[in-house]
Amino acid sequence: MGHSCQDWMAALPEQLWDIPLTHLAIPGSHDAMSYCLDINSPLVRSESSSFRLLDRLFYCFTRPIIFRWATTQDKSIEEQLSMGIRYFDLRIAHKPNDSSSNLYFTHVIYSHVTVLETLMSVATWLESHPKEVVILDCSHFEGMDNECHESFIFSLKIVFGLKLCPRGVSVLTLRSLWASGYQVILSYDSQTAAAHQELWPNIPYLWANQRTAQGVISYLDWNKDMGRPEGFFISGLNLTADRCYITKNPKQSLRTLTFSNWECLKKWVEEQVPGSDHKSINIIAGDFVGPLPLCSLVIALNQKLVWKNSSQIKKLTASKWN
Repeated sequence: MGHSCQDWMAALPEQLWDIPLTHLAIPGSHDAMSYCLDINSPLVRSESSSFRLLDRLFYCFTRPIIFRWATTQDKSIEEQLSMGIRYFDLRIAHKPNDSSSNLYFTHVIYSHVTVLETLMSVATWLESHPKEVVILDCSHFEGMDNECHESFIFSLKIVFGLKLCPRGVSVLTLRSLWASGYQVILSYDSQTAAAHQELWPNIPYLWANQRTAQGVISYLDWNKDMGRPEGFFISGLNLTADRCYITKNPKQSLRTLTFSNWECLKKWVEEQVPGSDHKSINIIAGDFVGPLPLCSLVIALNQKLVWKNSSQIKKLTASKWN
């Protein structure tokens, strides 16, 4: 499966090359960098003071629990790319009391790896997969001031260079992106982004904040009834457990929770249809995209667009001859 999804955009049938990316089914990775969290790092600044105190007093007890519940992925970013993930949820921060300008990824705690070394490996991967297009969604930005943002944006432009697709490109299809050599759509959820043509605005992420597959599905279906947004949007398949549940279930982890709900989530994914319709989906992001076959399921949904197009062409042809 992994190999066949490496260049899935390049392998799409030609009739899908002129469909906007916002109408394709695209697999995504929720909290993409949580596979390399540093169990000994400080807590992120936004955690409450009571939780910080608890963590200081009962460090040996709290850390393994934090690690089990903050880890949402177990494959590296290159592996996720090769499996077919094309949307990455990247939460970025500057560590407190760090005199260097290094930025790290976060989810309750900080990552081992820096943001720049990771993005450089994405750029390298794209070099050898020239027809694949990724959506990098940078957000959270804890502990970053304006100067820090500007220097990070400068680095992003250097790392991706001409691969960066400027905001507001009117035709966002595979064919047009291939012709221009654009491979990166960079969403940047900060006011600073407005001054930079290379950065796209925040992409809406439908997050259910529910612990069960049923809860997530009813939330996503309710949103579908409201109608899809204009541009890109993400349906988050990720489950969330509150502190009360975590305390009562010390042996569980986000992994066990995700796996035990997977069959139900999988069924929902298989029923979805991409496209421009009121109830269509676009990006579907989940946890543990390595061991669970989210990529192949989501990519396969694009076949429904092929069938739809074929039947429309048949209808048009038939009406011409009648």
